[in-house]
Amino acid sequence: MTDTVDKTPAPSVPPEQIKAIPVRHYGRWVAAAVVIAILVLIGMAFSNADINYGIIPDYVTDGTILSGAWHTLYISVLAMVLGLVLGVILAIMRMSSNPVTSTVAWFYIWFFRGTPVLVQLLLWYNIALVFPILNLGFYKDEMNQVMTPFLAALLGLGLNEAAYMSEIVRAGIQSVDEGQTEASHALGMTQPQTLRRVILPQAMRVIVPPTGNEYINMLKTSSLASVVQFPELIKRATDISSTSLAVVEMYFVACIWYLFLTTIFSIVQYYIERHYARGSSRSLPPTPLQRLRKNLSRWGSFRRPEVAR
Repeated sequence: MTDTVDKTPAPSVPPEQIKAIPVRHYGRWVAAAVVIAILVLIGMAFSNADINYGIIPDYVTDGTILSGAWHTLYISVLAMVLGLVLGVILAIMRMSSNPVTSTVAWFYIWFFRGTPVLVQLLLWYNIALVFPILNLGFYKDEMNQVMTPFLAALLGLGLNEAAYMSEIVRAGIQSVDEGQTEASHALGMTQPQTLRRVILPQAMRVIVPPTGNEYINMLKTSSLASVVQFPELIKRATDISSTSLAVVEMYFVACIWYLFLTTIFSIVQYYIERHYARGSSRSLPPTPLQRLRKNLSRWGSFRRPEVAR
């Protein structure tokens, strides 16, 4: 007789589940503790300092401070517009095949980027020491009457900004493929039409982000106009502190206004960048408002009870 062999397959034993043990990052905890300790020490130092925090909210909406904030806003806008217009012209001159115009543009950029804004403001404000009389042929007057603090601030900030904007615009124009220009010329478009209708609209994706950063920087750089007696925010805050002796408190007030203005224009810059990035191949990330709506809808669906059918 032959022995019968049991061919019943043995029950499969599942493999033991692997238990993953997370890596402990002790350095992160130490770094977090050090940062928190530093923040606590800074907070304690300012809380025990001789600062009258109670008057800060009153001066934030003071008429003199509001006037300074308004002057800061419009001098920065006008100087940025002047810098943008001149920057486009200088960028075109810089890329020109004409050696005279390209050399003049290079020299302008070299000079204004290589000298401090403060020095340029002081030069414009004291230009009457060099040219006491302004004589244009059809107009003649004393330079002291012409070169007001407003004009000195506008020229000092705007002409300096033009040097930086020209490089930004030039980089944006050069980012557009040359085939776009060739195709435009093949359609019979002139060089100005090609630049206005084809090149610049495509270059805006590259131009807009650094331009927004330049304007936010202009808001803060406009504080240097106080040295030429232009009544912007720092000048107004300094005038109040000289009579009230609340020096640090007025600087806190100025910081609040600068933070407010830069935050507003950072939001505007964000949506302008999204507008010009719509034609790119990359999908746009959701805006903060869209993310908020999505989270609220998820929360609403989670809290909504199911209806029995």
